[in-house]
Amino acid sequence: MYQYDEFDHRLVNERVEQFRRQVARRLSGELSEDQFKPLRLLNGLYMQLHAYMLRVNVPYGTLSSEQLRTFAHVARKYDRGFGHFTTRQNIQYNWIKLEEAPDVLAELAKAEVTAIQSSGNCVRNITADQYAGRAKDELADPRVYCELLRQYSFLHPEFSYLPRKFKIAVTGSPHDRAAVALHDIGLRMHLNDSGEPGFEVLVGGGQGRTPFVAHTIRGWLEPEHLLSYVEAILRVYNMHGRRDNIHKARIKIIVNQMGIDKYRALVDAEWDLIRDSRLKAPQAEIDRIDAYFAPPDYRALSDAGEQLEALGRANPDFGRWLASNIVEHKVAGYSIVNLSLKPTGRPPGDLDADRMDAVADLADRYSFGELRVTHRQNLVLTDVEQGALFELWQALVALDLATPNVGRLTDIICCPGLDYCSLANARSIPVAQDLSRHFVDVDKLAVIGDLTLNISGCMNACGHHHVGNIGILGVDKRGQEYFQLTLGGASDESAALGDRLGRALPQAEVPGAVDAIVATYLDLREPDERFLDTYRRVGIDPFKQAVYGATGARAVA
Repeated sequence: MYQYDEFDHRLVNERVEQFRRQVARRLSGELSEDQFKPLRLLNGLYMQLHAYMLRVNVPYGTLSSEQLRTFAHVARKYDRGFGHFTTRQNIQYNWIKLEEAPDVLAELAKAEVTAIQSSGNCVRNITADQYAGRAKDELADPRVYCELLRQYSFLHPEFSYLPRKFKIAVTGSPHDRAAVALHDIGLRMHLNDSGEPGFEVLVGGGQGRTPFVAHTIRGWLEPEHLLSYVEAILRVYNMHGRRDNIHKARIKIIVNQMGIDKYRALVDAEWDLIRDSRLKAPQAEIDRIDAYFAPPDYRALSDAGEQLEALGRANPDFGRWLASNIVEHKVAGYSIVNLSLKPTGRPPGDLDADRMDAVADLADRYSFGELRVTHRQNLVLTDVEQGALFELWQALVALDLATPNVGRLTDIICCPGLDYCSLANARSIPVAQDLSRHFVDVDKLAVIGDLTLNISGCMNACGHHHVGNIGILGVDKRGQEYFQLTLGGASDESAALGDRLGRALPQAEVPGAVDAIVATYLDLREPDERFLDTYRRVGIDPFKQAVYGATGARAVA
């Protein structure tokens, strides 16, 4: 993984000391909250409902065991003993004291972690496929290009004060696990007609109050031109983005009002000015960064698939875990292991300090000291020998991190909601807990199969409800918390926004409604058909009738 050089260390440490002085001025009253707000946001510090929240970057989701131990230390010393992993592959601490925030940043800096640009109107943490460098279907490791973009965009003087926040995602695989079409810029690697790898560039995706799936602005881009083309997109956005209305300031609004053809023409005109400038990335620089992501020293092993199947038959619990949480590795004899942070009844994405330390130990023992954070709020051990899977599973069971539900109904994306966030309309965590307790039968989850369920506490859509196969949105109805359901969303290579099912429901009725949706799917599906495929084939009406009845299906408010 990438290692800080002398410039990184100096920049981050100087920023910590600068922020320490700014905090002191705020505490002394020299700075008002209005004056301090833009300064704290530059350092990832938010004021939420009850306390300050600190968002810490995990660039492209790659994390070392030592960094995870640092996260545990911060949770234990400065927070309430836990952290929350987010859809941007970051970690958030929800109970930070302002006077201790600079000390937290100093501790993180020692582990080569920073909160700079985790908030504010800038290029945020760049995300990637959580299996980058290990997936069997991968064309190239996208983290190389993520790091190239990170170094380019980090404190970029022209793009530090964009009209609004800006999000980039990169995937190197044909199967999109990074939700690239829901980003301001999405980069999807594929081969051109000559068999050369390059990027399809998508622009103008996003969720929130006005969700859009991104448009393809360029079908194939040579990797050497990545920086100049991204800069051209950002320049046009910086010039045309709305700064007079926060709700119309994102690039998705500009692209969809202007039209993709006109936006493309403006980008191409800007790109003509800079495409052969110093922004052109030579292969030597790409190779230099690629060396940071060299694979570990794998042993020569044979595939142990048959032995694992036999173990799974002998121990059905282990077999269920193999079926849902293990992904094929590109190296024979190794597996990618997903650790579910969605056990029954616990807030999705949360992990306490003791378990962080334990997972760091497991990463050292079984996975060359490397982990990943997924955009679905789970963790991954990337390089586990197949012969060690049963032993690892036993250790994860003891930690309550072996729930066999990755990719299943209870693998829920969930924002913090009204329990923490001052913007939320409703509590999302209790709904996720209700659903995980309602669908506790792991055999039924296996029968249901691939199905994503996402929950947001408000229209800002931090829980990605728009693109869940089943989406749940918290709304305020005359001071009461209600929940609106959508169906048919997707964030993969067939990205789509969900359709509103009908009137919002009180919390107590949500599990029953989801149960009715699932039962309808099981009745209507054809062999080997996923929920999304069934929904796209039969449409919304059968599901609407199942939830609201014949009358409600005709007239839903």
